[in-house]
Amino acid sequence: MLIHVVQSGQTLYSIAQTYGTSITAIVEANEIPNPDQLVVGQAIVIPIIGQFYTVQRGDSLWSISRKFGTSVFELAAVNGLNINQLLPIGLRLYIPERPKRQAEFNVYLEPLGAQVSQSLEDSARETAPYLTYLTHFSFQAQRDGSLKEPPIGNLQTIANEQNLVFSMAVTNLENNQFSAELGHILLTDDDVQTKFLNNIIATAKKYQFRDIHFDFEYLFPADREAYNQFLRRARDRIHSEGWFISSALAPKTSAEQKGQWYEAHDYKAHGEIVDWVVIMTYEWGYSGGPPMAVSPIGPVRDVLEYAVTEIPPQKIMMGQNLYGYDWTLPFVQGGPYAKAISPQQAIQLASKYNAEIKFDEEAQAPTFRYTDENQKVHEVWFEDARSIQAKFDLVKELHLRGVSYWKLGISFPQNWLLIIDNFQVVKK
Repeated sequence: MLIHVVQSGQTLYSIAQTYGTSITAIVEANEIPNPDQLVVGQAIVIPIIGQFYTVQRGDSLWSISRKFGTSVFELAAVNGLNINQLLPIGLRLYIPERPKRQAEFNVYLEPLGAQVSQSLEDSARETAPYLTYLTHFSFQAQRDGSLKEPPIGNLQTIANEQNLVFSMAVTNLENNQFSAELGHILLTDDDVQTKFLNNIIATAKKYQFRDIHFDFEYLFPADREAYNQFLRRARDRIHSEGWFISSALAPKTSAEQKGQWYEAHDYKAHGEIVDWVVIMTYEWGYSGGPPMAVSPIGPVRDVLEYAVTEIPPQKIMMGQNLYGYDWTLPFVQGGPYAKAISPQQAIQLASKYNAEIKFDEEAQAPTFRYTDENQKVHEVWFEDARSIQAKFDLVKELHLRGVSYWKLGISFPQNWLLIIDNFQVVKK
């Protein structure tokens, strides 16, 4: 698999000719709605086995083989080269497909309304080959220990048919917000907690969940140890049923990081107690904040490099957004929120307004600006094949368990292609 960035004057025909593939293959892989309207700066995945590399100044067969994790002898052989010859700048080399390491992938799924939509069920089926877990968000805890259930639809059947671990996300959401008061009751009232755990077990049996995923956010900092103790108690109950237990964690860079989102999340304790964690490494750029990348690579790296000092890497799932945002400028704090958009919608906007896509090297994320019909200037940050590949490289570098996505139903075909190009997806 190769990532190509569209240059001025290029067409799908010329790109297909360059890589020895067909226009149809490129269109289908990237779900390009209008093949005649490419955007300058748009990243396109070329569906070929292996990839090509153009020799740069200072390159040698040895340095290139190290860069791509292959051997000098294999690289020379497949390109018909003498192992000792000098490489001319501009020579295009074929890089064979590399061995893939195993990894696990989770996606959150959140039905909106009283039913699971057909499109959401279709998305679950379509993405199933690339997933290990399908996490149903969310079963909302109540103050008496009962659960408010979301619609289930055919998700249980889909998970079973597609060999997915059906995961039950349990939250302290109350009136559409995470509630510290609700969390405090669940974590400190023994009678309520017993009822709560009994209801979780009964519900999991009813819908054949195999993982219980706790997403308790914005807890009182003083409830940190109470949360740890609750997870230990929950783990014993859940493991006795033969199921997994997991948790979601705020993106911290130190054990003592201040702020209500962070303080009750004890990385070291969660790493010891649960089977795996999702670290929510996104929302640096958010709908109510100034324009920037949603998950810039630098802050993501900072969080994960700290995380692996507290949690075994094989338990860590890197959180990844499937969405971007469209901000109207000038940004005013407290003003209109940015609009969430999919990567496909971002490309369509750039095409509609004839905007050139730039790639921010520091954030490792694509961005562009455009002016709408009302002469309002917009700034868009989103994800593409390049930004996702940068995250996959980080997962491999830090030997993480895998990646967890928020959330299903947002169109991003390149992401799924790059999963199978980089990893062997674990099924359980």
